[in-house]
Amino acid sequence: MLRMSNLSKVYRTHMIETHALRGFEITVNKGEFVTVTGPSGSGKTSFLNIAGLLEEFTDGEYILDGVNVKGMDDNARSRLRNEKLGFIFQGFNLIPDLSLFDNVDVPLRYRGFNAKERKERIEDALAKVGLASRMKHYPAELSGGQQQRVAIARALAGSPKLLLADEPTGNLDTQMARGVMELLEDINAQGTTILMVTHDPELAVRSQRNVHIIDGQVSDLVRKTPTLFDAKAATYGA
Repeated sequence: MLRMSNLSKVYRTHMIETHALRGFEITVNKGEFVTVTGPSGSGKTSFLNIAGLLEEFTDGEYILDGVNVKGMDDNARSRLRNEKLGFIFQGFNLIPDLSLFDNVDVPLRYRGFNAKERKERIEDALAKVGLASRMKHYPAELSGGQQQRVAIARALAGSPKLLLADEPTGNLDTQMARGVMELLEDINAQGTTILMVTHDPELAVRSQRNVHIIDGQVSDLVRKTPTLFDAKAATYGA
């Protein structure tokens, strides 16, 4: 699903160069749930932004679902991002003046889906996160955990192959955070690949694999449990 090989990211000013990533190597397989941890300034954000096609990298190779993204122009990157990726942010990023239905609808309009398909996708996504009965409510009428569920529904409505989550529980209390994590686990069990940055060690150990980043490099890769796709391959001898 995602492979980075000898990837580097350098931020340059007229005086200094800052190496955010160097010799970065990672592979995320289809169906995995991978958490990314590391201290502040380690390169986690740069990695996630590059994975999400929000930033370009300086050197190396990045393959996303079989597509080499190096050298793509902005329009091509935008098309690929809309087709393959979904995003969940710490701050929810909901539009306060829009209902839940309309918040989930916004990215679907950009992608050009017709009204009938948008309605079906929105209703299905909100049902998956347990908010089907509240689609006409507004963000201010929801708890923090419910708002994050709307943000997840917004990402799911586009049927992403890879879901990128940046500290999705960072603004939630412990109980709400566990609820959001359980929802993400359910989504992963249905086949969606998830890559999540977190500072919470309790959440990190619940994923199938924890990738630790320090000084712009992967320092630890711990595989904990096989993915659904690994289990199928073992069953059928693939």
